[in-house]
Amino acid sequence: MSKTLVTAFYRFVTLDDYCDLRQPLLEQMRSEQIKGTVLLAAEGINGTIAGPEAGVAALFEWFDKDPRLAAIPRKTAWHDQPPFFRTKVRLKKEIVKFGVPGIDPLKHAGTYVPPAEWNALISDPEVMVIDTRNDYEVQIGTFQNAVQPHTKRFSELPEYVEQQLGGDKGKKIAMFCTGGIRCEKSTAYLKQQGFDQVYHLEGGILNYLAEVPEEESLWQGECFVFDRRVAVNHQLEQGEYEECHACRMPLSAEDRQLESYQPGVSCRHCQDQHTDSDRQRFEERERQVELAEQRGETHLGGEVEQLASRRKQAKQGLKQRHPAFEEE
Repeated sequence: MSKTLVTAFYRFVTLDDYCDLRQPLLEQMRSEQIKGTVLLAAEGINGTIAGPEAGVAALFEWFDKDPRLAAIPRKTAWHDQPPFFRTKVRLKKEIVKFGVPGIDPLKHAGTYVPPAEWNALISDPEVMVIDTRNDYEVQIGTFQNAVQPHTKRFSELPEYVEQQLGGDKGKKIAMFCTGGIRCEKSTAYLKQQGFDQVYHLEGGILNYLAEVPEEESLWQGECFVFDRRVAVNHQLEQGEYEECHACRMPLSAEDRQLESYQPGVSCRHCQDQHTDSDRQRFEERERQVELAEQRGETHLGGEVEQLASRRKQAKQGLKQRHPAFEEE
């Protein structure tokens, strides 16, 4: 099986006609056999996609025809299996949900710090390093000495800023996230709140892992990603975490040893979210998956919509406990 090129990208740019862009973009992605999700909003574009190398290249050539989308920075990695099941282009109010109106990263974003200079910045004892990601992401890996806001969703970050940082507008603050997009908004918010010395990691953790040699790295653990890889290591290869096929939460080796874990049925995050009927259905489907694998068949490929529906139902139930399960 040939490898799949996984590509993450975003750009804050005014797209007044973003609704009209949806169908042409969807058709272009489908014609190039590209799967994944792209978000469109008046404030820009954000996506993570996967497909054949030639198809991904063709899509970005298509973007280049629009001056607003030309030469979008992107981060790439190879994966043995397609990490997405479907091709989706969604229209949104924000390309990353923050919930504070009037935030404009094009005017107020913090100072970009390239990966080669990040270690020196976060090693400065006067700099407060903040991980802007959600708690379940931070648990998998983060930078040395980083502060965790303990947020369940990105839109909770303004409350953290008000409660924990509001009285010290002169403090040096460095922020980071997976691919850079959340920090565009969070640092813009800080700047608009009167903070002067605000920095963020250019291109996010994924860019840092790609450019900084592991022996020089201050990154600890793995980096959570919003696809079937679950997490990547310092080589941007699939890590040791696995996904709960019932709720999509990341599971460590220790999590998979707990009694609450039943492959394809439940884990510690969602064990109380399913009815007996759900469990019986999940168990039967897991048995069919195992039988298909024994026959050398790809059971999942023939039931993509069924799997997607099941995950959607589980995800809705999970929101009460983990309301932040959202894509960067």
